[in-house]
Amino acid sequence: MRLGRQDFGRRDFVKLAAGAGVLPLLSSTALAQVAPNPPSIRPPSPAERGAMARLAHSFMDKYGVPALSVAIGYAGAVVHEDAFGLADIERNEAVTPRHLFRIASISKMITSVAIFRLIEENRLKLTDRVFGPGALLGTDHGPPPYSAGIDQITVENLLTHTAGGWSNDNHDPMFTHPRMDHAELIAGTLANRPLDRPPGQHYAYSNFGYCLLGRVIEKLTGQPYAERVRADVLARCGVTDMTIAGNTREQRQAGEVTYYGQGEGPYGMNVRRMDSHGGWIAAPSDLVQFLMHVDGYTRPANILRPRTIEVMTTAPSYSPAYAKGFSVNKSDNWWHNGSLPGTSTIAVRTHGGFCWAAFTNTRRRNSDMDGELDNLNWNMARQVGEWRVA
Repeated sequence: MRLGRQDFGRRDFVKLAAGAGVLPLLSSTALAQVAPNPPSIRPPSPAERGAMARLAHSFMDKYGVPALSVAIGYAGAVVHEDAFGLADIERNEAVTPRHLFRIASISKMITSVAIFRLIEENRLKLTDRVFGPGALLGTDHGPPPYSAGIDQITVENLLTHTAGGWSNDNHDPMFTHPRMDHAELIAGTLANRPLDRPPGQHYAYSNFGYCLLGRVIEKLTGQPYAERVRADVLARCGVTDMTIAGNTREQRQAGEVTYYGQGEGPYGMNVRRMDSHGGWIAAPSDLVQFLMHVDGYTRPANILRPRTIEVMTTAPSYSPAYAKGFSVNKSDNWWHNGSLPGTSTIAVRTHGGFCWAAFTNTRRRNSDMDGELDNLNWNMARQVGEWRVA
């Protein structure tokens, strides 16, 4: 079953009711789910791989995709990975499963897990305020008085995109003033961009909100965001080669693909400043390993407690499609997509026990490319009938 086209990076479609309460405190008493066991989780046969490849090439031809890379995992093992096309057209460099791609807003899942790790360490609560005297960031980015509501924003508001403003619209703070660092951008935004609504009353997807969560992680740990996440989250998942992207073609990491715009420039953004909301680069198998360690199933051992995962991935009734860093649906699938000039990505944890990811090095705006990339994952997995992908 397809997830549906939930492109939270560009759409504000969930209306929240006023007066939303906070979630209960975390506990470690809940039991982990047991992934359904299909008769076989063998790798695909050559014929099945061929069928998967035909689906991939059809998608690539339709959307002008130079490179597509996919990985599928189950119960701690990557059971299939493949890559198609060219990582670098000019050099005629074939893409491999180990090539790194910008993952864009899939980064939000990683930041959310890092926040919940701090919650489990009792260094943070969902109800903690972010700005003002006594708050997590205090007055680091300017003293009060602030515009109405800013000193009432909580960690939960940032995780659920209900801070009341700074949405991903034509005035997204993260795509303005590219020469500013984090501190300068936050100070300028607090001083010049009042909230649109009181916190906790309205869903509006906010890259800036997840930028703030990165700064909360840095303030509480005394470590740079990426350094903390690599040590406390990714390494625990067996992932060692993820890092934050550079901004220019020349700043690509070793093994990173080249990005190609379709009417837009992939190298005109401050991607490095996007760290905690959209800055990571990874191979699809890296994201699969990450997901399998926070998927709520018993294999492999998760890096968060079962109750923590339940809170993290449970959406409130007034925002049923987005929990805290994870898009969710009634079928118990969790996912996040990502979209930047030169990048379209998706990572999924399915209700049937599978985790998968697919990345491209281009995007076509004003098309159904994101939804088709979602469908492609499901249809490729269905080529192995014994996997019983619903």
